[in-house]
Amino acid sequence: MTCGCIFDPPGLQRQLSELDQQAAAPNFWNDPARSQSVNRSRKRLQELLEDDQRLERALGDLDALFELAREGEPVDGDLRRELDQLRAALEGIETRTLLGGDNDGLNAILTIHPGAGGTESQDWAEMLLRMYTRWAERHGFRASLNDRQEGEEAGIKSATVTIEGEYAYGLLQSETGVHRLVRISPFDQAKRRHTSFASVFVSPEIDDRIEINIRDEDLRIDTFRAGGKGGQHVNMTDSAVRIVHLPTNIVVQCQNERSQHKNKDMAMKILRSRLYEHELEKKRAEARKVEDSKLDIDFGSQIRSYVLQPYQMVKDTRTKLEIGDVNRVLDGDLDALQHAWLVERRRAAAATA
Repeated sequence: MTCGCIFDPPGLQRQLSELDQQAAAPNFWNDPARSQSVNRSRKRLQELLEDDQRLERALGDLDALFELAREGEPVDGDLRRELDQLRAALEGIETRTLLGGDNDGLNAILTIHPGAGGTESQDWAEMLLRMYTRWAERHGFRASLNDRQEGEEAGIKSATVTIEGEYAYGLLQSETGVHRLVRISPFDQAKRRHTSFASVFVSPEIDDRIEINIRDEDLRIDTFRAGGKGGQHVNMTDSAVRIVHLPTNIVVQCQNERSQHKNKDMAMKILRSRLYEHELEKKRAEARKVEDSKLDIDFGSQIRSYVLQPYQMVKDTRTKLEIGDVNRVLDGDLDALQHAWLVERRRAAAATA
């Protein structure tokens, strides 16, 4: 049993050879945009070839187990384990094939804000920050905290984190929206059930080659003394930077670095990302007037519920996917949810094409 027919290895090898010929051309490296594009394509082809080899080995192992089963050997447990691993591998491969958007391969800038409800929502916002940090760790991505505003009693008032990794934005764009938590409150002495909300906004970290025109006169830049767990030096100097883009009223800030200059540079990078996503959202809104696609979500829409009491369930309101192991999801296992969203996005796009 082979799976070469799925990936067409000879065809992939031909494409790889053509890219190698392009890379060998004179002055190839003098064009950074072209060389980066070719390198990305080359890496993607190599990953597909490696996937084909992995699946071929897995199917070979299954063939051997089925043969043992036919001979009466007790291999039911091994078969189930191999099938589960193969199913997970196929979903991972399908996920990568769904990441074909212009910005899907970029790093992501993720911002979390609690909703109304004070300490309850602020604690929920911190739980989400932990969830996405754990998700980044699972994928071998780097999560860098740019800004964190502590809550009065617990949790956070806001947080912005840059997640660096291949297809970080493509995977995390499914997280934009309002996340709802239902639980017995640890802050309520009467042990009553509470519902909390927090919003997540994800934008791509814009490549320097994409020009975003930001005029100096459109900015208000303030510096202030950093607060929270930034260390003694950070708290004693006016190193934190807040930038307001006056035409859009977009506000960004950074206080994670000791240097005011570094904080300003990072804040400008976040602003460029937010402005780019702002323009994309305007285009999406125009498209929604023509086609009411349920996957083009607004920042304020509720996308997912996490119920801890009276039962345990995570339900995505867009894909209808339900997962019973809430703790696993809160520990960063978002792959099934993100995969389902990407599949539904492709289905909706095909239906409206």
